[in-house]
Amino acid sequence: MEKYPQFNPSAPKRLDLYLIKPSKYDDDGYVIRYWKGVCPSNTLACLNGLSEDVRKRGVLGKDLKFNIRNIDETVEHIDIQKIARKNGIKGNRTVVCLVGVQSNQFPRASDLARAFREMGIDVLIGGFHVSGVFAMLPELSPEVQKLQDAGVTLVAGEVEGRWEMILKDALEGQLKPVYNFLQEKPDLSPAPMPVFPKNLRNSYAVSHFGTIDCSRGCPFACSFCTVINVQGRTMRFRPVDPILKMIRDNYVRQKISAYFFTDDNFSRNKNWNAIFEGLIRLRREENIPISFMIQVDTQSHRLPGFVSKAAEAGCSQVFIGLESLNEKNLEAAEKKQNKVHDFQNMIAMYHEAGIIAHLAYIIGFPFDSEGSVALDMARLREELSAPMASFFMLTPLPGSLDHQAALSQGRVMDADLNNFDSFHETFRHEQMSSGAWALAYGSAWRNFYGVSHMIRILKQVPAKRYWDIFLKFVWFKNSIEVEGGHPMLDGFFRVKSRKERRKIYPMESRWTYFKRRAGDMRRTLIGWIKLAMEMEEVWLETRTRGALEERVVLELSRRQKRISDWRNLRVRELQVFYRKAAAYLERSYQGGITSSVRIPSRFQLWLKKRDVFSDSLTSSRRPLDEFWGNVRQHLKQGKLERIRPVRVAFTGLREIVLFSQFFLSISKHSW
Repeated sequence: MEKYPQFNPSAPKRLDLYLIKPSKYDDDGYVIRYWKGVCPSNTLACLNGLSEDVRKRGVLGKDLKFNIRNIDETVEHIDIQKIARKNGIKGNRTVVCLVGVQSNQFPRASDLARAFREMGIDVLIGGFHVSGVFAMLPELSPEVQKLQDAGVTLVAGEVEGRWEMILKDALEGQLKPVYNFLQEKPDLSPAPMPVFPKNLRNSYAVSHFGTIDCSRGCPFACSFCTVINVQGRTMRFRPVDPILKMIRDNYVRQKISAYFFTDDNFSRNKNWNAIFEGLIRLRREENIPISFMIQVDTQSHRLPGFVSKAAEAGCSQVFIGLESLNEKNLEAAEKKQNKVHDFQNMIAMYHEAGIIAHLAYIIGFPFDSEGSVALDMARLREELSAPMASFFMLTPLPGSLDHQAALSQGRVMDADLNNFDSFHETFRHEQMSSGAWALAYGSAWRNFYGVSHMIRILKQVPAKRYWDIFLKFVWFKNSIEVEGGHPMLDGFFRVKSRKERRKIYPMESRWTYFKRRAGDMRRTLIGWIKLAMEMEEVWLETRTRGALEERVVLELSRRQKRISDWRNLRVRELQVFYRKAAAYLERSYQGGITSSVRIPSRFQLWLKKRDVFSDSLTSSRRPLDEFWGNVRQHLKQGKLERIRPVRVAFTGLREIVLFSQFFLSISKHSW
């Protein structure tokens, strides 16, 4: 640990440190915020852990009152006035740190930084955008230079081993204009572990979910990547024991049992085997039900024992940078480690181990066209049978070789960093006209997560992963079709404020804003109704049936009857099928499980035939949708006499009961 100057006794007696993860603006200029987020910020947890360590050691002064406040703007409002009032109290010093700021968040972060500076508050800004500019450009970009001119302190690189020094400078009013640590990557061995902010635990859809980076850096040379130029191509690692201790403590204290290991490439962590062994012990010996998701490369399945150990340790999903099915695109992106001919085998190996392969796919490489993308998407669905996929538009992020090359070649790029979020067009593509690229990207999402393909996926995935995948479908479909964004950014139930709008847009009147929000809520409601109906259909066609119902379905198929025909059977006919199925099961089980197979009574069969309180034989919403379609048609044509009110009421009751059963099934397994 480096030695720093002793604390200045004339410094303030109270330090209020605000660690803020900014959000971004939507296309209308409003701050994106949700009632429930999806993925916590690991950068926020890392800075919180470093700050807690400084506070516990008391190195800023034994009598100093040191308060740490964590804010994730994607799930929490930032009260600038309240923070400013604290800074005005005698003896107080308030410091705002804008952490983990990516390029698409930089416009929002800049507006926050200027607002705080205007109130006399010290502001620091770090993250991949600032670090990428320092790492790859000969001089500061205009937007970063403007912040420095406004008195905002720029922090490039990682602050482990330096955070104490920076906080001392801040406390004493001696912050430097720039702290650049890019050339001196810190050793992670003695670094404090990330600490998930307790005040944010209930702000996310999954309250028992946490993040941790077990290593940093990546040995590969992908041209679109910023990690290799900011965190380096030489990997650094946290020790195994502190990682396991943190996971154990988090479970005991906060019941956190699910993790996203944010390492850019966990399979290149030299300690992967030791970490997996430790997690296996936690699961077996201490009965801690740890599950986790990791990011790996396309060669990870070739590491001896990696896949099987990952599954045994509790890995539920691997996020793999497939990027493209076109060899020319992979070569152009310096993604030479990816071998298209081996992708199918890779996915199959993870599938056989009970691990879901979640594929990352980039659209917009030089050899992509509308036609080629459509063909590649068909291959992804049908040939590779990919269970999960996330799509991105190629974006020349500051800090990447792509961005550096675009500048040197004088290529025109979007001037608005708010669009550098991987789902906006940010440069002119040579093979796809303006708008066509975005259409190809949108089609990839819609086709992959269409009802038919989701049904196909859920029929193939391991049974123990069914609900995990099903709920991710709900999350992804909500982002794509309801929120109109990206699953890696969006949460659930958008929250907006009229006054939180980007300055380049005018503030709307209350009435105009009210109409906008009313329209938003209407679209959201319609979107959720459509989403609920689609996912109900997926559930009906893929859910697990009881042994008795499975046998009835088989008996129906043997009589060359469609499963949907069961409603047209008489009670006595249906009773015959049930009795035959029950008798078969009694003979098969030879009394071992016979008591669990109850022959339905005549009254129960009457109920089953009408499907009011049972969905056991219902396999599709199609008959219901057809009925409502006919009702709407009759209404449009004015043929009210053809609408039977009793049938409408009865079908409405069936809808309510069926959806209730669907909702209860989700609630039982969700989050």
